Amino acid sequence: MKKILSILISLILILPLTANIACAVYEESVNTVVQKTDTGITVNARSAVLMDASTGQVLFSANEHERLYPASVTKIMPLLLFMEALDEGRISLEDTVTASPTAASKGGSQIWLKEGEQMTVDELLRATAIASANDACTALGEHIAGNEEAFVSLMNKRAKELGMENTNFVNCSGLDDDTTEHLTTAYDVALMSKELLSHDRIRTYTTVWMDTLRNGATELTNTNRLVRFYSGTTGLKTGTTSKAGYCLSASAERDGLHLIAVILGAQTSDDRFEGAKALLNYGFANFETVRLSFEEAQIPPVKVIRGLRSEITAGIKDVFPVTLSKGEADKIEYTVEIAENVQAPVEKNQILGKVTAKAGDNIIGQYSLIAEDSVRKLTIFDCAERFLKSLTKSA
Repeated sequence: MKKILSILISLILILPLTANIACAVYEESVNTVVQKTDTGITVNARSAVLMDASTGQVLFSANEHERLYPASVTKIMPLLLFMEALDEGRISLEDTVTASPTAASKGGSQIWLKEGEQMTVDELLRATAIASANDACTALGEHIAGNEEAFVSLMNKRAKELGMENTNFVNCSGLDDDTTEHLTTAYDVALMSKELLSHDRIRTYTTVWMDTLRNGATELTNTNRLVRFYSGTTGLKTGTTSKAGYCLSASAERDGLHLIAVILGAQTSDDRFEGAKALLNYGFANFETVRLSFEEAQIPPVKVIRGLRSEITAGIKDVFPVTLSKGEADKIEYTVEIAENVQAPVEKNQILGKVTAKAGDNIIGQYSLIAEDSVRKLTIFDCAERFLKSLTKSA
């Protein structure tokens, strides 16, 4: 009896210490900090970014290049690759996918695929985007690349193409129990989120609150509660593990302004959603996306020396949208710099000058002025022909 009492007393003394150690381990792994700036935003997370989804302009950032575990926010890259494969016709929504042993064995969030079970690409996309199902995501990755390792290689290749310099994917699900190398940054997450949102088709999945599979037997509920509770939400992806903490890439669109708020390393689920809402609210309250409109009539023609034509017109090929603080659009001024003349031959799309757009003292855009047509150089036969025509007219 004395031994039992002794053991019980020891457990009572040790348990609080054990709980404190576990808490300390979690705190160290997440290392949650409070980010405050003169914008009035408070974000309880290790890292945060607010980006314009149309222009890629960063409107707020805190520790945006710190390499962290992303958990299931990882799935933004597989979803991007799935959208690109659909657009290119390499897969279709009606394709039948058979679950491999690897896909069926995935833990964490899942739809409990059985080895050999068959579902369509559309069904697996719904499971991946809405319920963050690791087994569904793996099955789709294998359908595209043959196996998960090959698909992860495609993920890392695409990340490099997008300029995600601090990202390394080890798997397509975001599970990180057995790795210390599955890392990314809030800025890199924003980059791949922006690219995914350029595919309108993704909203078919990321804006759904509830759905079902297997003739209603399997319920899907979106892990991103902003879909239901934040006006204008377009997606995008949540993630949670003990290493990563609570993560989120949230996107929303209002009045033509499309924003992405990324939160990595929050300590609670509420922290990630409240942080994302604070960023989005700040963006919608203070910024607008403006497509610059320049009157091309203000561009003088360029004289062509020794050309078949004496002058050529120049225009702007692409005018990209810019993100401005509200009220700045009324202050935009344009400056034209263009050559007075150019030697023939002139190639179509040859750069002849530039237009600079400024709002106050800030340059908000520079656009090349390009030749709208080609002009070849005069030959001796052209000169002879012109001389003969002039004689005919004078006669």
